[in-house]
Amino acid sequence: MPTPRPNDSSHTLTGHSGKVLAAKFLGSAFLVTGSHDRTLKIWDLKNRSCTETKFAGSSCNDLVTTDSFSFISGHVDKKIRFWDVRTADCTANDIPLQGKITSLDLSKDGKFLLSCVRDDTINLLDLRQNRIVRTFRNDNFKVGCDWSRVAFSPSSSRIAAGSADGSVYIWNINGPLETVLKDPNGAAVTAVSWHPFSSTLASVDRAKKCTIWSNA
Repeated sequence: MPTPRPNDSSHTLTGHSGKVLAAKFLGSAFLVTGSHDRTLKIWDLKNRSCTETKFAGSSCNDLVTTDSFSFISGHVDKKIRFWDVRTADCTANDIPLQGKITSLDLSKDGKFLLSCVRDDTINLLDLRQNRIVRTFRNDNFKVGCDWSRVAFSPSSSRIAAGSADGSVYIWNINGPLETVLKDPNGAAVTAVSWHPFSSTLASVDRAKKCTIWSNA
């Protein structure tokens, strides 16, 4: 593996006072970051500066961008918040859930939002109605950490999430649990990612291991 060099990073954006858990591009010229300092910051990439700080009131664990102006954040206070860079405050009512929100993911068509929650559930929200339309759960599925990541498949027809026992659970978007990928020696799975052009899935766990699951 190549040794990182000091100039491999083109520039560094500093300004948060707590750890940064999420960063997403907001169009091509801006970046939005979410931190445990309870703020969200908008960065101008050309000028390498923070253009706005939004005060969320709660630590942010993840966020997604829906277009060049709008983004959605998930928080430790169990709420999903909606934002627009053209307005100062949240653009819609918060959506309260039943536990800390560990991660968010947006469907390919931008109509649905997944939220992984510390109460061991995954919620599917219809963004056209701003309401939960389905909840995924299983007696053996346990969210393993406060930053556990959930993911839509490339077609958005399936979802995957890692469990505290080292397994990866895959649900059909219409509700049924399709399969459980089990690693007998696995630690709590913290993140999953689908291959963009196949059913292959990657997962990482707290034991510093990455597992590739073919034909998931």
